[in-house]
Amino acid sequence: MADDLFKALADPTRRIILDELTEKSGQTLFEICSRLSMKHQLGISRQAISQHLAVLEAAALVETRREGRYKFHDLNTAPLRQIAERWLVPDASGPQESTP
Repeated sequence: MADDLFKALADPTRRIILDELTEKSGQTLFEICSRLSMKHQLGISRQAISQHLAVLEAAALVETRREGRYKFHDLNTAPLRQIAERWLVPDASGPQESTP
């Protein structure tokens, strides 16, 4: 799962999509495309954005839900917390010196 997560985060367009979902969760593909075009001047196709969303969904960073004929995309930060917690060291007595 960590490989999918890092792959998803490696692309700057996907990070912009995550930024947009942080600002407003529950967007449709049309809304995401509009925001990327207008706000970020990204001239990429709906198909390309859809493929980026599929990568984010495979990494569990984006969850989708259907309501009628609309598909909404929501940000899921749980995988990010799992990665952050993976390397956290319990703080017993303050900062530890690391040796090379």
